[in-house]
Amino acid sequence: MSTFDPVRIGLVSISDRASSGVYEDKGLPALRAWLSAALRNPVEWEERLIPDERPLIAATLRELVDERGCALVLTTGGTGPAPRDVTPEATRDVADRELPGFGEQMRQISLAFVPTAILSRQTAVVRGSALILNLPGQPKAIAETLEGLPQATPPVRGIFAAVPYCIDLIGGPYLETDPARCAAFRPKSAQRQAEQRN
Repeated sequence: MSTFDPVRIGLVSISDRASSGVYEDKGLPALRAWLSAALRNPVEWEERLIPDERPLIAATLRELVDERGCALVLTTGGTGPAPRDVTPEATRDVADRELPGFGEQMRQISLAFVPTAILSRQTAVVRGSALILNLPGQPKAIAETLEGLPQATPPVRGIFAAVPYCIDLIGGPYLETDPARCAAFRPKSAQRQAEQRN
C-alpha cells in the first residue's frame, strides 16, 4: 500500500494521422513510461488519442479536468506553425491563466538539438486546480523536455522539476518524484510543510 497521494493524470496525443490509424501513436506510451518512472504516487491514467480539431481538443481538456478530475494533463503534438497545429489555441481556450515559463524552457531545451525549436508554440495553463502542459510530439523530445539535460555542461533543467510545486500552489495533490529520475524542486518552507503532513 502506497503512502503517497493517488493522482489522476490525463494524457492526450493529438494527431490526425495517428488517430485515424495511418500510423501507430507513440506519444501516449512515451508519456506514460516517463511519468511512471518519475512519479512515486499511484497514478490513474486517462488517455485520449484525438485529431487536430480545436473544439475537440478543448472539449477533451475540459472533460479530463472538470469531469475526470485530473490534476495534471499532458498533451503531445500539434504545437508547430502548420495550419492544423492548433493545440496551443485549444489549450488557451480552456485556461484560467497561462504559465509561459514552461514553453520558454521547453524551447530552450530543444534548441540544444535543433534550430527549428523556435517554431514550437508549446505552453502551459492552469484550469481550476489542474495544470495542463503542451509537450513535443516525438518520444525522445518528450523525455528531454521533462527531464532536461543533466549531463550537459552546464546542466539544463527539465520542466518537470517545477511541476509538483506548481500543483501544490494551485491546490492539487502532493506529487512525489523519484530523485534518481527527476528531483522535484520545492522551497524549504514547502518541504517543511510536507514533512509535518507525514
